[in-house]
Amino acid sequence: MARKKMGEILLENEVISQKDLDQALLRQKENHQPLGKILEDMDIVLEEDIAKALSTQFGFPYVKKFARYKFTTEVLKQIDDESALAHLIFPLKLDKKTLYLAMANPLDMALQSDLSFKLALRISPCVATPDELKAAIKKHYLTDIPLKKEDRSWNVLLVDNHEIVLSAAEAALKKEGYSIYKARNGAEGLKIATQLQPDLIITDIPMPRMDGIEMFKAIQANKDIAKVPVIALSARTAAEEEYRLLEMGFFDFIAKPINPIRLMARVKRAIWYQDRHRRDNYQTSRFAFL
Repeated sequence: MARKKMGEILLENEVISQKDLDQALLRQKENHQPLGKILEDMDIVLEEDIAKALSTQFGFPYVKKFARYKFTTEVLKQIDDESALAHLIFPLKLDKKTLYLAMANPLDMALQSDLSFKLALRISPCVATPDELKAAIKKHYLTDIPLKKEDRSWNVLLVDNHEIVLSAAEAALKKEGYSIYKARNGAEGLKIATQLQPDLIITDIPMPRMDGIEMFKAIQANKDIAKVPVIALSARTAAEEEYRLLEMGFFDFIAKPINPIRLMARVKRAIWYQDRHRRDNYQTSRFAFL
């Protein structure tokens, strides 16, 4: 028996209309994105609708509200916090040689294969919404970051594995009253960004554990922080490098060594953009109730 397509499942459950599906399929032909992602971007379906449809279509167990449960250290240590955040996955249960893994994308067979080889375990995927996964990761992997009380409300996250760069950038920005948070690699930066949801991120590109590009892609995949402007730092000053990073979606580019005047100009531009974005969202939410 042929497996039903996601669109058919959503139609049968009256989650979407035929018109909605036709529009989504037309967009899919243009950008080749997964149908679920397109429907979410069109504000037609919720994350839960997609998770349930994947569960029905492929027979994955659908899990929710698992953040409130207790998990043993033995289970949690199977997945490190870096992998959990970067891929939105969470270990649920270890049964002999099988790891039951909650995933936002249970169709990521490459990730499952890599984990299976690394852990010497069979991976049994379960589908969960990104919000459920982020709640579980925050509760069981991350620690709260105390907010700093500065003169201004703008929080800037600096990510670089060179202390001299962090110190120089921090000194320049603190003079203007910004609250500064620091990380020494992309993995640490991703954890802080997920918890803090800063107003601006400035990151080096080559770094150990997780580089700036890997961190940036993980940030873009997280809707809670996807709109935070990210400025790239790089010792590669050629125009081709700047073009490459801006094409990826970085908000701006600053060449190393950092010039304090140039740094402040780029930061103020990014903060102005973020402030305008907040104001636009506020106006939209106000008029939504009128």
